[in-house]
Amino acid sequence: MKYRSLGRTGLKVSSLSFGASSLGGVFHDVEETDAIRAVRAALDLGVNYFDVAPAYGGTRSERVLGKALRGIPRDRYFLSTKVGKYTDPGKYGDDTLDYSRDRIRRSIDESAARLGTDYFDIIHIHDIEYQDRQHTEWALTEGFEAVTELKREGRIGAVSFGIYPMDLWRRIFTTLPLDAALVHNHYCLHDTRLLELLPLAREKGIGLINGSPFGSGLLTDRGPADWHPATPEQRALFKQAAEYCAAQGTGIAKLALQFSSQHPDIPTTMFSSSSAESVKRNVGWAAEPFDPALVAKVRQILQPVALIDWF
Repeated sequence: MKYRSLGRTGLKVSSLSFGASSLGGVFHDVEETDAIRAVRAALDLGVNYFDVAPAYGGTRSERVLGKALRGIPRDRYFLSTKVGKYTDPGKYGDDTLDYSRDRIRRSIDESAARLGTDYFDIIHIHDIEYQDRQHTEWALTEGFEAVTELKREGRIGAVSFGIYPMDLWRRIFTTLPLDAALVHNHYCLHDTRLLELLPLAREKGIGLINGSPFGSGLLTDRGPADWHPATPEQRALFKQAAEYCAAQGTGIAKLALQFSSQHPDIPTTMFSSSSAESVKRNVGWAAEPFDPALVAKVRQILQPVALIDWF
């Protein structure tokens, strides 16, 4: 496992990091014992950064991750969670957004209790673009100020956002004193717009975290969950790309992870898995160089969906 500095946060994170959304059954049903084994496998293989959110599985992901990390020395891993978005168990997409100072402070306390910690290395302000952006300004003002206060108090180490839209990222990078940025679905086989943020990130010392190397399931043989907004025609393109990879003797998921995790200027790429076998497989894949010619052909197949905003 390679380790890289995450901007100016002072954190040296593993090149692969673990996103705990799958532990809460966001993508498919998960047995808790399997989820715990997946986390322990990641630790054994050198993964040292774990991210979660209270919204994942209606707090289930935090509770399971907390169990998995119980007894592990705190200096063996970095930990982040998110604030501002909350989801009731079993009601994916039925979200409550609250970026008030009071709710954020309570959220930190609740997450800390579920995860068995009193300190978070990073806090991401979560999905501020949801619900037609009616809460975006609230998140950028009171929400950001509340998380910054927690940093000044020493309860967290770094302030970040975890969002999708590129226009909001450009605004945040140019107007707010950010420490890190969790950018998802923008450096993968069909969408490399994260590269547009690299110059500003370098200039300001913002630590980039590349999320969703599998394109939220699009870049897998299984395909995305039913909730993914891709149309049948768009899904067919990804299936075509997967079939082309298979004909060349590899899987599209393998190629996707290799491509996303090997850019020298992106400190860490975050995948999610609830299977120890899958974790081991992903770490092994990331250690192998990808085939540039195969990447070029797959990107050509997926070019019609390269600039689509799904979230």
